[in-house]
Parts: sequence; C-alpha cells; structure tokens
Amino acid sequence: MEASSIDESTASDSTSISPVTPLLFHSSPSATAEAESRKLPSSRFKGVVPQPNGRWGAQIYEKHQRVWLGTFNEENDAAKAYDIAALRFRGRDAVTNFKPSLNHDHDHALEADFLNSHSKLEIVDMLRKHTYNEELQQSKRHQRGAMAVDSGSFPHYSGSGSGSDSKREVLFEKTVTPSDVGKLNRLVIPKQHAEKNFPMEEGVVSGKGMLLNFEDMGGKVWRFRYSYWNSSQSYVLTKGWSRFVKDNTLRAGDVVRFLRSTGPDKQLYIHANPINAPGIKPVHVVKLFGVNILQLPVGKTEGAFLELQQPTKKQRVIKPL
Repeated sequence: MEASSIDESTASDSTSISPVTPLLFHSSPSATAEAESRKLPSSRFKGVVPQPNGRWGAQIYEKHQRVWLGTFNEENDAAKAYDIAALRFRGRDAVTNFKPSLNHDHDHALEADFLNSHSKLEIVDMLRKHTYNEELQQSKRHQRGAMAVDSGSFPHYSGSGSGSDSKREVLFEKTVTPSDVGKLNRLVIPKQHAEKNFPMEEGVVSGKGMLLNFEDMGGKVWRFRYSYWNSSQSYVLTKGWSRFVKDNTLRAGDVVRFLRSTGPDKQLYIHANPINAPGIKPVHVVKLFGVNILQLPVGKTEGAFLELQQPTKKQRVIKPL
C-alpha cells in the first residue's frame, strides 16, 4: 500500500483502522449517523449512502475495511466519487455506477494515467476535499501540452526562463522571510497582491479559508489553504506550504513567483526562484582565535599560527598549602 503525507482531511472520521495509512482507512462518521441512515431510503447507486442532513455519502471497502470518501450535495456526485475510487482501488475492470462513453477514449486514457500516478491515499484526499476534478483537468492540460511539444505543434513563448510568457502573466513576487520558511507552515501574502489577484470569497474573509491549487513549472499540483488571519490582519497560505518549502529547498531571501493563465481557465502557477545574483560570490570566512586566516597574505600564514600560539600571559603555579 502506498502512503504519502496529507496536510489535512475534511472527513469527520474518528476511528483509525490501519496503522500504516491512518488517514485512509476509517469508519463512517459515527455510529449514530449510521443507525439513522438505516431509517432513510437506500441509494440506487453502489457505494452511496444517504445522510440524515439530506446529503449523500460515498464509501468503498478495501480489505474488509470501510474507506470514507466524503459527503456530497447530490446523489450523482457521490456515485461518481465511488466510481473514481473504484477505478483506483480495483483497476480498469472495477464495477462502476456509470459506464464511460466510447467517444471519449482519449480522455479516459488521460484520467487512467492520472489515477495511476497518485496513491490511493492522495485520490481519497482529493475526493474528500472536492478537488479531484480540478486537479484532473490541470493534469490533462499538462499532458496535452507535453504531447504538443513532442509533435512540434506547441507555440513558442516569449521570455527565457522567467516564467513570463504569452499565456501566463506574472502576478507578483514575494521574497520569503525567515518566518516564511520556518516552522510556522505559512507564507504571508502582501495585502495589496492578495486582494488584487486571489479570490475574496466569504470563507477567506471569515478565516475558514479555501483551498487554492497552484501548478509549478514541472506540472505538479500544489494545494494550499488560503485564508485571512484577523489576529495579524494578513493573508496567508498555510496547509501544504511547508512541503513546498522542503521540496524546493527554499531559504530566507529566495523569491517565489506567482503567475496566472491568461486563458479562460485562469489557472494559478507558482515558481520557486532561488537567488542567483550575477557577479556576487559567496564570502568564506574561516576564523581561528578571532582572525580570518583566509585573508592572510601568502607566506605569512605560518607566522600567524606561531604568533597565535604564543601565550599572552604568564601562568603562575600556586603551590598547595
């Protein structure tokens, strides 16, 4: 079983079943809710269970343990979530609620590649957070672009390595501070840039936040929680940020560039840009007794050592009484 770290889980699970992947195998939300759901009419779809609040839950069984896939407003959406999990857990021969259309074989091949490139734990996390469709579309765009490059039909972009091209506009850059790359797991976004370029939905302003998906230059999707902190009156990216810092070996002083697609999809991009200032060489300092020995003239290093070895004060031996 694959295992990978997940920043958060929106499911209201309580009992951990598997010691290897504790966030994946869980019971349904509660025994009380399960008992109440038995009084409700059953769903006509496989893997879908009605909820007392009128919503629909999706679940699948793996090695006789229930895996909760989240709750959905519509019954069809819960059924689709089960189908996605079934294809990832049981392969292309899995029994699903909806049969794929033969007119979209290429799209289904791309989705199969997307499923196989992510662990079961990651797919479950996307379903619970309702980000699966968005991340799938991003992956499809990236794969189509890669195929266009291979065929020689991909358009050439202006700019060289700056991340700015004819299809992506640079929104702003942020020089990360020591606290941005420290243990706080958050990046502070300047207020003027946040309010101009990022969504200002009710969840963000209220502090609950929302998930934003960013694609890096390699096509990898990063999910960060974007919210407003009333305590510090600042906009921040939190959940998932520490992993981005670690994977890109970000240090204080490095620059993070944010971009957006100029197309109708308005896809957000992120690019870690370490400092490489031309003409500036790192300064090496090796000190011995407070003297930088690398700055000593050639031929005088040995004399400096002899001089440093001379005692500055004479020591007196006090005889014991």
